[in-house]
This record gives sequence, C-alpha cells and structure tokens, in this order.
Amino acid sequence: MPTAAQDTTPVCSARAPEPPGQPRVLRSHVRGRPCVISGGLAVGTLLLIEEDKYNVYSHLLLKYFLAEGVVCGHSMFAASAENDPNDILQELPAPLLDDLYKSKLDPEETSPTTFAQEAMKIAWRYQNLPKVEGTPVTTSRFGHYYDVTKAMSPEMLQSVQSNCFFLAEETTLDSDPSVCEMTPGYSRLLRAIQSYIQKEGFDGSCPQKKTKNVLRIAIQSLGSPLWGDDICCSELPKHMHSLTKFLYALRCLLRMSLTACVITIPGHLIQHKAIMARAKNLSDSVVGLESFIGSERETNPLYKDYHGLFHVRQLPHLNSLTQDISGVTDLAFKLKRKLFTIEVRAK
Repeated sequence: MPTAAQDTTPVCSARAPEPPGQPRVLRSHVRGRPCVISGGLAVGTLLLIEEDKYNVYSHLLLKYFLAEGVVCGHSMFAASAENDPNDILQELPAPLLDDLYKSKLDPEETSPTTFAQEAMKIAWRYQNLPKVEGTPVTTSRFGHYYDVTKAMSPEMLQSVQSNCFFLAEETTLDSDPSVCEMTPGYSRLLRAIQSYIQKEGFDGSCPQKKTKNVLRIAIQSLGSPLWGDDICCSELPKHMHSLTKFLYALRCLLRMSLTACVITIPGHLIQHKAIMARAKNLSDSVVGLESFIGSERETNPLYKDYHGLFHVRQLPHLNSLTQDISGVTDLAFKLKRKLFTIEVRAK
C-alpha cells in the first residue's frame, strides 16, 4: 500500500516522481547544489543538519527551507525552544524574482566578463567529474534565489498557512504516560505536530483539494538543553534515549503524511557520540556545516573564498537497496553580500 508521500495525486510545487512509485521531491532550499541530497528533499523524509559551532549558517539554512515553502505555497510548522518561531518567520529572506535576479546581484557579479570567466571556471571544474544532475531539464524553476539582506514581505508570509511551536509558551509540560522515556518538551512537540497533521488533513484523514498541499516542518536545535534534554551536558545523560524515541515517532508521522522535515542538532555539544550516531541513522539525509569562524582556516589562503565546509554525511536510499551517490562531496559554502551558495571547493 503506498504511503501518502507516494500517492499519485498532484502536489503543489513538488516535482513529479520519476519513475512512478518514487516519492515526490520538494524544491531544495539552497540553489546551486540540490544534487547533494538527491535532487531535493523527498516528501515524507527527514533531513538532519549538524549545526556549525556558533549556529550562524545552520539557522540560515532553516530559514531558506521555510522561505522556499512560502514561495511554493506550502504550509509550514516551525518549532524552537530558543527563539520565537514567529520571529524566525519574520526574518525569512526575500525571494529574487526571475526578471530581477541579475540586477539584484552584486554589480561585479553581473558584468559580462565575470559571467564568462565563471562559465569557464565551472566548465573546467566539472569536466572531469561525473554528471550529478540526473533530472530532466524543465521550463519551471526548481528552487529560487533569496536576498539575505532583505526580509520577506508580510503579505507574502500571510499568503500561506503557518503554525508555530515555542516551548517557552507551552503551559503544560507534564510527561505523557503514553510516550515512554521522552522529555516533556519532546512529547509536547510530538503531540503538536501530530495534531496539526491530522487537523489539516496532511495524513489523508481529511480530504484536501484536488491539488494537495505539503507541510514543511522545521525544528531548531533539537537536543539542546532548552528542550529539557541533558545529552549536551553529560556523557551519561539521564534521558539518553529520549531524542531517539522522538525521532522514531517523528519518522512514522512523516512516512504516512504529505510532510517534509528539516531539523538542526548541535552535534558538537553532544557528549555521548553514540547518541549522535543513532540520530543520523534515524534520518534520511544528513549534512554538516563546518564554519571557519574562530578556526585557523578563517585566515588560511586556501579557504579565503569560503566561509565553511559543507559535509554530506548521509544520502537517502528510499525505495532502493543502495544510496544515491552523487560523486561530489568536496563542497564548501560562502555567504556573499546577498546570496548563500554551496559549490564544489576549488583545489
């Protein structure tokens, strides 16, 4: 029996599965290297982002994920124990329209000479690499560019349905007896996600429109002490299996509904490394951000063009016995004046 993610009913702003029976793929939240997670984020899957040391760029990726959902008309569920999700939504980057894209970029990047040099550089860089873009070219853009210096307009934010979960505003944080060995923060969040999925019909319980919509779930800094978890405070935490049980239950909800989820975890703070390994195993895709802030690489001339490394830890293998191997894992990211980009690191 197909899951909700494999249903053949058209979904708003989701690329058609190829071949039939494969999960739908949502637009990736960062343009330039969608192939690093097999062409995009499949409906019903979980993407785990290992936070950088100061949680600067991982927070930005979470905003990109939500901003892409607004542009595509998807519903959103934002959860955090640190920042008010309403403030996160207000800070989403503004999209660049197709006809204004070139004029919005930095002037030095829009000159004909620069474009020609960049084209030659890309051609030379990729000539000995295997092809990683296996999807056919279509007339519709799959993903958008965003201006990180401008916030999305309130009118655009109000055009989509959104729901926020701020742990500090939750009045009832008593442990749920039906949820075994899970912190009150996790159990409350899980109940909120499940309730929203059922209420809005993303699990198929309530009929949606002819063109079904997708729910994007974004959870910030899962596993931090603010969630009531102690895995970042001790090598032998009291709630050692709390995060694992939450991810088990979350994946069950994702598999049976038209949802896609991105979570960030401060992996560098988790004392017991086996917990982080379990979290990765319970995720479909895992990427890590290694920022150069405060490190020797920040002043190293070999990395002068980048702000950090983008590590592909794990790729999804849905409906397959093996993972999709892109062949390109030497990636780096940089934050320009207006754009955040991920590209193959020059050697």
